[in-house]
Amino acid sequence: MTSRPFLDPALWQEHVYSGGWRAAAQAADLIEPATGAVLTRTGIAVAADVAPAARAAAQAQADWAATPPRERAAVFLRAAQRFQDHFDELALFVTRESGAILPKGQHELREAIAFCQIAASMPLQSQGQVLPSTPGRLSVARRVPLGVVGVISPFNFPLVLTLRVVAPALAAGNAVVIKPDPRTPVSGGFLIARVFEAAGLPAGLLHVLPGGAAVGEALVEDPAIAMISFTGSVGVGRRIGELAGRHLKKVSLELGGSNALVVLDDADLDLAASNIAWGAWLHQGQICMASNRVLVHEAIAPAITERLVAKAQQLPVGDGATGQVALGPLIDERQRDRVHAAVQASVRAGAQLLAGGTFDRLFYKPTVLAGVRPGMPTFDHETFGPVVNLVTFKTDEEAVALANDSQGGLAAGVISRSVGRALALGRQLRAGMVHINDQTVNDDAVNPFGGPGIAGNGNSHGGPGDWEQFSTWQWLTVKDAPPQFPF
Repeated sequence: MTSRPFLDPALWQEHVYSGGWRAAAQAADLIEPATGAVLTRTGIAVAADVAPAARAAAQAQADWAATPPRERAAVFLRAAQRFQDHFDELALFVTRESGAILPKGQHELREAIAFCQIAASMPLQSQGQVLPSTPGRLSVARRVPLGVVGVISPFNFPLVLTLRVVAPALAAGNAVVIKPDPRTPVSGGFLIARVFEAAGLPAGLLHVLPGGAAVGEALVEDPAIAMISFTGSVGVGRRIGELAGRHLKKVSLELGGSNALVVLDDADLDLAASNIAWGAWLHQGQICMASNRVLVHEAIAPAITERLVAKAQQLPVGDGATGQVALGPLIDERQRDRVHAAVQASVRAGAQLLAGGTFDRLFYKPTVLAGVRPGMPTFDHETFGPVVNLVTFKTDEEAVALANDSQGGLAAGVISRSVGRALALGRQLRAGMVHINDQTVNDDAVNPFGGPGIAGNGNSHGGPGDWEQFSTWQWLTVKDAPPQFPF
């Protein structure tokens, strides 16, 4: 790592990135969740910025798609190297901006490197197939870029959840316009622009326009944008889906849901408690794959509960960038109040608060709720906070019914000493990703990612899903000469 800082706040303090660093219509202070202090100042886009950015992206995209595959691949290899060269600096910034602990920021950087390396391989892969045809005619189905992909990304894993779309979309030959969450505009946008600029991505292909709902709606409605990829809340996802449908636009929605982790009665108690704590409390539960509902067989529920309460009382909470803590702050007061309201409402409905349920500023204590049942807010809805919701069951059949008693979820897990029994149960779970003998927070950069119901619109990206998401089929035929027709 070089001694000179790679990130220069002067680049974005009064600017957005639109084919280069350009003056922003507005600017705003960016508050660090852990300290409440101003971390930096960034430019903020308005709705009127979207159309010129989309047009510029569309103009640049044709030349990019025609660039030789090895040249395109080289850009991503250089981007991966930039992330590696400045690993410590970038990981710390992601940590501070997103209110994380440092290992989480480092994880985002490692995944960013992997995404770029995987994207580098895409231009060199087969992009079609030869179809059966009549003699004298070549018939080919080939993958072609969509054009310009709009990316609306969230605050919780801003680098990972933006770059997992940006990298493959660019690799498939598209241009990209990013609207990062205004709470994490650097990690979710400007940092990525800086890396790709240094890696030699041609000008005009990548744009970063942080802003509010008006900017997002303008992105969805702009005729130069061929596809929208959105990661975020169910309510906003429904709105985006409606707008995209009205404009006959491809859309990928990765939303919320309530994930289930099932612990069978033969599970190792200490390992099960460790998996539950990690899956529910990692990054303060602000993860779309978090173990929201923990279904524990009634025979081992008291022992599991005892272990979780002990963990909750011992885990340190604080500024993850400067101290050895397990949990950092929630992203802002609105999120904290939403989590606290859900916990209090579930307690009023009959859940037992055994640990946590309190906060200091944005630091919410790891929380254990027992006796959680359907109809309670923390059972029915994604909490997106550091809350273990314990639900007991008597039989495997009841566990399946409880786990599937939701409007959708991305991930599920089953923990048991019997892999066969766990597999039999896991095959019945309605989730896009199922993990046997692991908690629900898993993502390897090469796997399809998505889920049913309110978890999204059924689309999966990542690994084998990337070509399907970020390109479309074109049928091409070739003859030596035009045929003679009857008229």
